[in-house]
Amino acid sequence: MAAYEVGNYEFKLEQFFTRKIFDAITDVRVDSPEVIVKEAKARKKRKKITKDGKLTILAADHPGRMVNKNGDDPIAMSDRYQYLGRVLRVITHQEFDGIMATTDVIEDLFIVNYLVKKNGGPSFLDEKVMLGSMNRGGLAGTKFEMDDTFTCFSSESLRLLNMDGAKTMLRLDPTSYDSAKTLLYCANMISELNKYEMPTFLEPLFVTSDGYKVQKSLTEMVKIIGVASALGDSTRNLWLKIPYGENYEKIVRATTLPLLMLGGESKGDPTGTIGEFETGMKAGKNVRGALVGRNILFPGKEDPLAAALAVNKVIHNGFSKEQAIDFLMKNRDTNMDALTKYIK
Repeated sequence: MAAYEVGNYEFKLEQFFTRKIFDAITDVRVDSPEVIVKEAKARKKRKKITKDGKLTILAADHPGRMVNKNGDDPIAMSDRYQYLGRVLRVITHQEFDGIMATTDVIEDLFIVNYLVKKNGGPSFLDEKVMLGSMNRGGLAGTKFEMDDTFTCFSSESLRLLNMDGAKTMLRLDPTSYDSAKTLLYCANMISELNKYEMPTFLEPLFVTSDGYKVQKSLTEMVKIIGVASALGDSTRNLWLKIPYGENYEKIVRATTLPLLMLGGESKGDPTGTIGEFETGMKAGKNVRGALVGRNILFPGKEDPLAAALAVNKVIHNGFSKEQAIDFLMKNRDTNMDALTKYIK
């Protein structure tokens, strides 16, 4: 296997996602906003949420919580051209399972899907797993951050847009009364979504009161997983999204619920995340994939799709870190005309 190297390579988004396509999205929003619901209702859904019991889901809900930092740039993810273009780079490929995002991103995808189909192309959203991010009210850096209200998707809008499920977040700061409020919000929403047999992907995180830094020790992880596993009137549709950490094989034994690994802040190099996911997939039978965002969307100079496909191979095909990295380097800049061959 070849050693990982970037060399002189640098992904060029403008070759995949032109400014003309980006500007066309606003034109549709102004002239034909009804396209969004029509595209959503026309989308062909999977019969089951997984095809082989595993999932790779792209997370794209960061700006909705004022999380815009990437590396040393505090507003990197606030550039919607870059952010959306990188999302599209991944989600237009048939192998990656799906996306979890806020209403604005999801609806941008429906618009681009409409533009592709309008010009004779196939729907890239058919058979994708589409999850709506629900509680975004705990804005980063605010005094009310732990009171994480449901300010994005509702159960009604999820059904209107023909979505496959929802994502909620529970950060537990034992010193904050607001965490108790969020606990109740999440429990009530899980119960509400159960009425429609809609899966909930819950992200439970144990955090400190000083800066809300995520704690990933064995003790804290198993405690928060135990709490999350008992939320709502039933767990029949409940998945958990948890960070990878030390003693992972003991951590995942805290529940029988299916688990997806999260990627966390971008490391500027996808190889570390790939290695963590390889190890994590071996920790327990209930580890069923990854719900990863920044480490795919902004993998340094790397092609987001190549990084996504490498992760996909680890999850679905059991690739080693070395095999996945080799695959990544061989798949840079593939399918660069996925949009431009239809939207001129």
